[in-house]
Amino acid sequence: MTDTTADVWPEPPIAGTEAAAVLGALERQRATLAWKCSGLDGTGLNATVGASTITLGGLLKHLAHVEDSHFARLWLGAPAGAPWDAVDWDVAPDWDYRSAAADTPEQLLALWQESVARSRAIVDKALTGGGLDQLGAYTTRGGERPNLRRILLDLVEEYARHAGHADLIRESVDGLTGEDPGR
Repeated sequence: MTDTTADVWPEPPIAGTEAAAVLGALERQRATLAWKCSGLDGTGLNATVGASTITLGGLLKHLAHVEDSHFARLWLGAPAGAPWDAVDWDVAPDWDYRSAAADTPEQLLALWQESVARSRAIVDKALTGGGLDQLGAYTTRGGERPNLRRILLDLVEEYARHAGHADLIRESVDGLTGEDPGR
């Protein structure tokens, strides 16, 4: 796993645009997950806390799926690609969490990093064509379409929720605590 250091720790701008603030918040959450998973072997990535079955490896794979599915489905109106398209989510709704134990740390990190890179490219392209008010391709049963702001804020929320899980799990593995390596 890679290490995130205080020298490269992403911070949202103090007085930036709305898009820069939202993207900065998302990048900080992504960095938090990467840091909590850094330096661990397969045993560390498969550790659990208490009765929970959530692992850091499972979080990496789940958030890779969230990155791909949010932008594919909500923004582009397309199904998510491999490996997500081969899963019967009705039969195995927690496949991303459960199947992570069979993946190496390198595979999990690469899957997550590639998903994040695809998301960044989609957002960069979208922002060159307009702002956060642009509507995605997905249409709800009620006829509504999410704007880019909503999709990005949903990702910030998803990462923030799971950063708490990652804090607890990582602390149980080797005592690492804190919000970021620079504080």
